[in-house]
Amino acid sequence: MLCLRKWLILDKAVFDILIYQNLNKSLVIKFLSMKKNITLIIILFTSLAFAQNEKIDSLKTDSRSKFISVGAKIGIPNLASINGEITLPILDNHFAPFIDYGTFNLDIDDTQSNINYTEYGVNLYFSNKSKGLYAGAGLAQLNSDFTFNNLTFEENGVSQVGSAKTTLDLNTLNLKLGFKTGGTIYFRFEIGYGMGSIPDSIEFTATSNGITESFSEEIPAIPGLSSDGILISNFGFGFSF
Repeated sequence: MLCLRKWLILDKAVFDILIYQNLNKSLVIKFLSMKKNITLIIILFTSLAFAQNEKIDSLKTDSRSKFISVGAKIGIPNLASINGEITLPILDNHFAPFIDYGTFNLDIDDTQSNINYTEYGVNLYFSNKSKGLYAGAGLAQLNSDFTFNNLTFEENGVSQVGSAKTTLDLNTLNLKLGFKTGGTIYFRFEIGYGMGSIPDSIEFTATSNGITESFSEEIPAIPGLSSDGILISNFGFGFSF
């Protein structure tokens, strides 16, 4: 601003000199117009340089690694869970231990369910910014209890109403490939496979009028589920800082 003020003072001084020397009026106007254009150019370049510096500072801030992430995941087999991840500052920020945990009760019509999911492991990021492509490995445990009410049983031609209970427990070694965006608000997507022993049938315990009986039912064919494991697919989001 001081330089610009000196420039304007110089304009006035030159203008007075030119008038004093009785020079052509059009020459004075052209001179002042040229000075005005040069002043505008100086202001424009100063503004562009300032904006460029701000942009560079912003990019430097965004490129910093964010070591802690907290969010949620929705998918298979976790259904819905909260997720925490901490990137270790050692080994060039490539390793990030994580834990997933979810528990909830669902009541749908005459079916009651209690589902608990836990997974812990480590993600290996291919970059050192705790974002981008990564590979993960973890141990997962899914425990679920189901109660089916108002079931109709028939024995010796007599129909009775009762209930049946069953449990389904899965323990798998999960191997995954994922991608996580950067920034304060992140999104992630994972696909993989959980290796473990999946039962072919489910054991039920039925109760009716004080009489208890056990029976088993085969698990129907489900895409992504086999006796050797289960397909993994989930979507997550949360905050990093």
